[in-house]
Amino acid sequence: MSKLSIIIPALDEGEGIATALDALADLRALGTEVIVVDGGSRDATIQRARLRADRVMSAPRGRARQMNAGAAKATGDVLLFLHADTRLPSAAEMLVLDGLERIGSVWGRFDVAIDGKSLLLVPVAWMMNLRSWATGIATGDQAIFVRRDAFQLVGGFPEIALMEDIALSKKLKRLSRPLCLHQRAVTSGRRWDTHGVLATIWLMWRLRFAYFCGADPNELAQQYGHE
Repeated sequence: MSKLSIIIPALDEGEGIATALDALADLRALGTEVIVVDGGSRDATIQRARLRADRVMSAPRGRARQMNAGAAKATGDVLLFLHADTRLPSAAEMLVLDGLERIGSVWGRFDVAIDGKSLLLVPVAWMMNLRSWATGIATGDQAIFVRRDAFQLVGGFPEIALMEDIALSKKLKRLSRPLCLHQRAVTSGRRWDTHGVLATIWLMWRLRFAYFCGADPNELAQQYGHE
């Protein structure tokens, strides 16, 4: 039977990393590998992760670089990339492994729900899932998963400062359509709560449009708020 490896890029997630990893304890008990890749945290992220993950490692800062580093050390046949503020649905391992085997796809993602204060986040998540299904493009909040050999074949995540999930999706689409699982990964709405739903929608659409028009991902990352 195939084995699943979950790779979590982290940076200054000391307040939430323990809860995030505790939520994966049942999957670990079933044989799923959990790897945390730290990008230079200045808090207790590493110390708190060590007690709850199979491997904690460091890599140059940048989500794409961190995820590629974790993938290089993973032992699973299928790699799942999980944001530290996102929770998987129940029985995620079975859903991923059985789903890929059943339809013969090499990659996929979950539907997403956003855990935030505004009721507007319900239709926002619905639109994100619909757009992903229609375009075959997934975002990191949807917990992208991919067979190891396919990930290696396309060269992993492009090591760009932003939009690495979209860039990977475009490459994987050439190999197969994604498996779109309707069970929901629940991601934090902290950005939406802090900056406002409408302002965040406008920012994300503007950045995505600029990326498709050839804008520099480094400049887009600065506009998104990355250092």
